[in-house]
Order: sequence, then structure tokens, then C-alpha cells
Amino acid sequence: MSKAPAAKAATKSAMFQSLAEATSLTRKQVASVFDALTNYIKGQISKKGPGVVNVAGLLKIKRVHKDATPERMGRNPATGEPMMIKAKPARTVVKSQPLKLLKDFVK
Repeated sequence: MSKAPAAKAATKSAMFQSLAEATSLTRKQVASVFDALTNYIKGQISKKGPGVVNVAGLLKIKRVHKDATPERMGRNPATGEPMMIKAKPARTVVKSQPLKLLKDFVK
């Protein structure tokens, strides 16, 4: 027997519709809540904000500075031949970390 195909991930529109039905809000109200959440997260992880935000106990989003890396010799994993890996400049990246509540969903 073959396994049933995995269900597709919900679209943003489907998620808004599901949340609207569950909360008795309109889809426009749900969309505005997500817009406000997006702006809040943006303010928290921006250069003027603290650089970290905890999203409802589900995940932590933080701004992380990565140092520059020099050019170096490496090895092509497919062929095994040596190759030069380009240098990368210093940069700021966004990282997210799932918290206990989110991890418990998959247990």
C-alpha cells in the first residue's frame, strides 16, 4: 500500500479564513491583526528596538550580527577537488527559535 500524499500547507488566505471562523472576526480584521503583529515584530528586531521578540510563547525571533568571514580553501563535496570559498562581509541576520509550546505540538 502506498502512503497518502501529505496535505498541502495552508495559504495565507485559508489561514485568515480559518482564524476568522474560529474567532468570529471578519477576514479583514484578522488581516489587520497580522499586519499589526508584523509591524510590532519589525519594530522589536529593528536597529532601534531591543533586537528580540517572543511571539506568544511559540517562538523567539532575534536579530543577530554575523562577523565577516575571510576567503578560504575548501573542498567540493561532489568531486573532492579543492576550491576557493569566497569571503562574506559582516551582516545582520534574523534568526527564529521555536519555544517549548511549539515543540510540544509535534510530540
